[in-house]
Amino acid sequence: MTRHLYLFFCIIVCIQTGRAQSDSLTNELSSTVNIPNKTIISLQEKYSNLTSKLNEKSAKLLAWMQRKETRLYTKLNTTDDIKAQQLFSKDISQEYRDLQSGLIEVPNKCARALLKEYLPGIDSVQTSLNFLLQNADLPTNKSKQLQALNATLKGLQEDLQKANDIQAFVKEREVILKEQLVNTGLVKKLKEINKQVYYYRAQLAAYKETLNDKEKLKEKFLETVRTLPAFQKFWQKNSYLTALFPTPDNVGTTAALAGLQTCFSVQTIITQRIGGGLGGNIDPRQYFQEQISAAQAQLNQLKDKLSQFSNGGSGYMTMPDFKPNDQKAKSFLKRLEYGINIQSESSRYSLPSMSDIALTIGYKLSDTKRFGIGASYKIGWGNIKHIDITSEGVGLRSYVDIKIPAAAKAKILGNIWISGGFEYNYLSSFKCIQELHNNVDVWQRSMLLGLSKKYKAGKREGNLQLLYDFLHNLQTPPGTALKFRIGYTL
Repeated sequence: MTRHLYLFFCIIVCIQTGRAQSDSLTNELSSTVNIPNKTIISLQEKYSNLTSKLNEKSAKLLAWMQRKETRLYTKLNTTDDIKAQQLFSKDISQEYRDLQSGLIEVPNKCARALLKEYLPGIDSVQTSLNFLLQNADLPTNKSKQLQALNATLKGLQEDLQKANDIQAFVKEREVILKEQLVNTGLVKKLKEINKQVYYYRAQLAAYKETLNDKEKLKEKFLETVRTLPAFQKFWQKNSYLTALFPTPDNVGTTAALAGLQTCFSVQTIITQRIGGGLGGNIDPRQYFQEQISAAQAQLNQLKDKLSQFSNGGSGYMTMPDFKPNDQKAKSFLKRLEYGINIQSESSRYSLPSMSDIALTIGYKLSDTKRFGIGASYKIGWGNIKHIDITSEGVGLRSYVDIKIPAAAKAKILGNIWISGGFEYNYLSSFKCIQELHNNVDVWQRSMLLGLSKKYKAGKREGNLQLLYDFLHNLQTPPGTALKFRIGYTL
């Protein structure tokens, strides 16, 4: 009788514990209902737009490659028709068509191509969605939004894998064409293919970098589940990272340490094998640390070189046969640069000492060419005897910066740029914007040309400019010929 009562009591305890855990999980999941609809919709729009851009770039590259191979076939066929038939066979044409159709056809959800690459930004959001969608108590509208976001994200992963496959294919074609056309006089024609393949790789890497950025939109979505104990347990078992590096079931227990060497035994082996060879005059641990540091430094240098050509971990490398433009793969907004520029002038004629404070916005055409516009506000300081802060006018300016190639390799004279620009300056006090329009004759022109020295100022970029104004004698009163400016990027 006592045994039956004990068993009945254990069953009741188990049931209550299970209910408590279920209620706790339900309460945790119910807190995720507070995810703003705007956040979910914005994330879905971002992934959808990225998918469209990715497919557009892939389709353009494949179409361009097909046209290029057709031209190469026509030229090679006139001199070596057998090699032309072998190199540009029907199988290659069919593979191009298959890759193109894969970008257009609606994919079968049951046969999705899994992304064979770890992207932390995708793994975080995908695992969070899998965790949220297991909540049966989610409101219908919230569940539909999360399911739509989940479908969009999986579609993006499929298209990323297609892009990786396309990149591998065109890279392989580039290598084959180089090998087969080396003695045909058509090798120079392959430089255009190398350029297209390289910039496609760079664009693909930029898209992946965008997915891994810790942006506010994604962080706002993740913060709703990141701190939940139930999600942390779910992450340890269901994330893509866990699948790549599975954790043993007995981790953290004494059994997991079985067979591992102790710290003392490792130090003894090092002392015997390394310390003895050094005559006992050098501490083996210190020697070992120095060797590791040296190896790490060499490894970092190698990683830096590889990162210039590797594609975000995809494993496909494109060595450019030209000097690449690192700005080409960046979005329009990331190619913009914002700056502040300060210039001071001593008092002259009836004008007091002044400082021009200008805000500029520029666009990076390439790593060595930039242009932009700006606006300045002129502050008067009076003179030495009488300091008086006044408003002395405004200015509008444009500029162009071109890096000097010869100075790029110099250590002292490195990072020297040729700078030029055209400016309009209003050297008169004004009370309203209408005065600037009515008094057009008061605006004075400046045409500037000179040198700039750019340097690092912490995380920002600073620059020193010395410019000559070719129109200073035409100004009323005559302006200063040389202008010295200090600027910083924001």
